[in-house]
Amino acid sequence: MKKRITLFVFALLIGLSTVTQAQMAVQADTLYTMEGNKIVNGVVLITNDKIEAVGSASEIEIPSDYKTHQASVVTPGLVDAHSVVGLAGIYNRDDDQNQLETSDPIQPELRAIDAYNAREQLVKFVLDKGVTTTHTGHGPGALASGQTMIAKTPYNTVEEALVDSSTTVAFTLGSTVGRNFDSPGTSAKGISMLRQKFIDAQEYLEKRQADDPEKRPAKDLKMEALADVLNGELTALITAQRSNDIMSALRLQEEFGFDMILDGAAEAYLLLDEIKKAGVPVIIHPTMVRTYGDTKNASFTTAGKLAEAGIPFAFQSGFESYVPKTRIILYEAAIATSYGLDREKALHALTKAPAEILGISNRVGSLAEGKDADLVLFDGDPLEYTTHISSVIVDGKVVKEKE
Repeated sequence: MKKRITLFVFALLIGLSTVTQAQMAVQADTLYTMEGNKIVNGVVLITNDKIEAVGSASEIEIPSDYKTHQASVVTPGLVDAHSVVGLAGIYNRDDDQNQLETSDPIQPELRAIDAYNAREQLVKFVLDKGVTTTHTGHGPGALASGQTMIAKTPYNTVEEALVDSSTTVAFTLGSTVGRNFDSPGTSAKGISMLRQKFIDAQEYLEKRQADDPEKRPAKDLKMEALADVLNGELTALITAQRSNDIMSALRLQEEFGFDMILDGAAEAYLLLDEIKKAGVPVIIHPTMVRTYGDTKNASFTTAGKLAEAGIPFAFQSGFESYVPKTRIILYEAAIATSYGLDREKALHALTKAPAEILGISNRVGSLAEGKDADLVLFDGDPLEYTTHISSVIVDGKVVKEKE
């Protein structure tokens, strides 16, 4: 009996120790919560994987048993609004490139969760740059390349990392599709192929809802995915760079009534009124994207113009065909601030804006009580190239510390 009591007390002490280790405080000279104005001398208290309290040091007392981390500037964990990391690998070899299947131009049934490699070095690479949540999956280059997902970046398995297994279906309009497939060869053909598939999906959805089970169609994964776009369970993420392709995307959205996120939008500055009227958010191309092909007329000033027009937008790392296959969203946002974008709006477009666009703002994107404890600690202005990330905290755990 005495041995059992001893073991019980030992287990209790271990449990208490674990709780203590999961409690910490983060103190910042400047704290950007993205829930209001920045806080000078701010404090975030963390218990386990959630934020316990946020406020100024004059309002929040740090308990004596909390381990305290200090930084010049603290922001929420960065949210990469569109990426292919985890499917595209760092070495640019055939065996680590899973972001685009070229056997068929329309494959909305392909799932990112079935290809995501949580241990891929690119995932660790963006984590070290402050990206704690990434929206990733099948990339541009096919009329419908597949489904995207949302993952936290520190984990070693897709199950641990997963935030949302199916977020959008990725579509592409423009000349890049013709370079990857024999058909479609032109933009008009591509749109007609998509329209026909959506019409087929409308008929499939109607049959799927029949009261008589005998009248329901046999399950078709392609039609299931497109039907989920039509009924609002999945969002259409349409990559369109040129103004005519952007207008085609807006016409498709109006005709079929699905929820849409406009991706890339290199010539969005020519269509600000049309995009705003449609009420669709924009995941803007990387500010420093190479200007050739469909992105020939990309502009450094587009982010600032979207902000001025009141169009919701977020930054993305996107996809690069050369090593290391991904950009750094902090750098892309920093360049945009040099061309007219307000600095706090830039931070918003790295955190809360993408979380809102992707439907995960109840968990990430800002620092508030009850949200995931994802924070980035900087030794200076986050948008200055000479600034370093001193620590990254994800789900209440320190996953990166400055060496």
